[in-house]
This record gives sequence, C-alpha cells and structure tokens, in this order.
Amino acid sequence: MKKGNPFGTHRVIEPKGVLPQPALKIDNTMEIYDNEILIDVQTLNVDSASFTQISDQANGDVEKIKEIMKGIVAERGKHQNPVTGSGGMLIGTVAEVGPALEGKTDLKVGDKIATLVSLSLTPLVIDEIIDVRKDIDQVDIKGKAILFESGIYAKIPTDLPENLALSVLDVAGAPAQTAKLVKPGDTVVVIGGAGKSGMLCLYEAKKRAGISGKVICIAHRESSLEKVKKLNLADVYLVGEATDAVGIYEDIMKETDGELADIVINCVSRQNTEMSSILATKDRGTVYFFSMATSFTKAALGAEGVGKDVNMIIGNGYTKDHADIALQIMRESKGLKELYQKLYA
Repeated sequence: MKKGNPFGTHRVIEPKGVLPQPALKIDNTMEIYDNEILIDVQTLNVDSASFTQISDQANGDVEKIKEIMKGIVAERGKHQNPVTGSGGMLIGTVAEVGPALEGKTDLKVGDKIATLVSLSLTPLVIDEIIDVRKDIDQVDIKGKAILFESGIYAKIPTDLPENLALSVLDVAGAPAQTAKLVKPGDTVVVIGGAGKSGMLCLYEAKKRAGISGKVICIAHRESSLEKVKKLNLADVYLVGEATDAVGIYEDIMKETDGELADIVINCVSRQNTEMSSILATKDRGTVYFFSMATSFTKAALGAEGVGKDVNMIIGNGYTKDHADIALQIMRESKGLKELYQKLYA
C-alpha cells in the first residue's frame, strides 16, 4: 500500500506543490493510501454560497444542478465550485481505514460520520445523484470519498436525526466562533440572522452578551424575521438588504445611538455584503465574515476606502470544539431544534 502525506499533497495533480484545497485538480481514485480513510457517501451538504450559485446557474432546474455538480467533480476530482471556490461537507459510512492510522483514530469500519473538512479538498467520486433537496442545499448520492490523515470529523450523534446533525455541523464554525468572540455587554449584529448559520449565531450571541448586551438580527424579509422573533433569539429585529451598505449603517446608527456594533457577523450567502458589515462596526470592533461569498479584496480595500479601523476575521469553518458547541445548541433549545428539523432535516 502506498504511503501518503498527512495533508493529502500526494493526491494533488495540478499544480504540483500546493495543498489539496487550492489545487485545480486532485486524484480521486478510490484506492486508499496507508493513511487515508475511505467513506461510502450518503449525502453532500453543499455550502450555501456554492449551492446558491449552482442553482442560479441552472435556473433552479434539478437535472441541470446534477449535471453541474457531476461536471465539477469530473473536472477537479473534488466538489469545489469554480466560481465561489467553496465546497461543503458530507455524511457517510467508514468503508476502510488505512493501516498507518492504527492507534491514531477512533474510527472503525461501519462508523457513520460527518466530515468537518471542505468538499473543496476532499477526493470524491459521484456514481449517481439520487435526490436534490434545493431548500436545504443537500444532495443524496451514491459515491465514495477520501478523508486525509489531517482531516477532522464528527461521529453522528445517536440523539439527533442524521440530516439535522449534518445541517448543523455544516455551519458549526459560525456559532463556535461567535461563542469565542462575544463578551458580556457587547452589541452584536448578525446580518443574515434568519438563515441556517445566522440563527445559531444569534443564539450564541444572546447567551454570551447577556442581559447587558444587545443582539440585533437583520434579515431581508419580514416573513423571515417572524421565525426568529418567535424563538426570542435577538433583542432587535430589522428588515434590510445586506448589499445596501449605507442603509444598514443608518439602521445600526439609530439602534445603537450612534455607537455602532462591537461585533458584526456576516452570514449572507450572496456577494457584495462586505461594506454593510464594515460600516455597521465601530472602530476597533470586529467583523466576522462567515459567508464564503465574501471577497477579501472588497473587504480590505473597502474598509480602507471609508477609513474604518476594524478587525476582520475570515470565516474559518473550524475552531476548537465547534462540533460539540453547535450540536449542544440543538440539545439546549427545543424551539431551535424543532425549527431546524422542519427547515433543514
């Protein structure tokens, strides 16, 4: 059996010398190296920015969506959207564990897991797309995937439905990072607060900011805000267009008596929302861009252009204990669990 690099560089075809995520093409043959894990894939949870782009490109046509997804994997050896650069994650069953991982992993054949690394770096083969659930960005397939030695994962919990766990784990980095960033008394704005990641961020923000803090939820439709209001996830609820930077700025100025926000969390899956987040943040405050639709160039040069001295954090999908933190929300909040089961499972 061939020996592999812990980070999967042995799978990179083009260009040589890079890691699997930025690579344009990787080897997706399903004969494992000595330090890899083979997975029988059940479901792909495509990240929101990527699925939105694919669906728009396909004009919502399911067969066209299937065709685009298969084409991406055929060309790249992984599901990495060439427009957004992002992927998603998967749920599946362990089919084989490389001998070099003996004693390094608790996984065994037959374990049901969710990978917590992006599909944009995961060797993948799609034999058949069985179902496309457009409303929750999930695609059921017959296929296989490879998890590298450095790849992180979570065993599917037995006390939560599988598709619910998959939906939550897909965005686990967002509430976990929120838990790290928010302090008692903070004013926190969540743009896209009525979405899958946004509601989890609101929950953690309200818990961490406490009674002396203020949590503001912004969504693009009043109907979207209603479900958030019913769960009391925020202190203030605003309807706003995330691409309208000046409009969002004026709304937050009004709600904070001109102080602006200590922390702004951007969970919007569409482009051109960087400046709304930046303008809503006070100087020396923090913007957390969780959305994969974020442009580093627009954020960096845009902040410079309006003279804003803010800390900007890229939405790293991983932070320590992120899976445990996100799944615990489903255990703590009966209302959120029921809503997520209805919307995303």
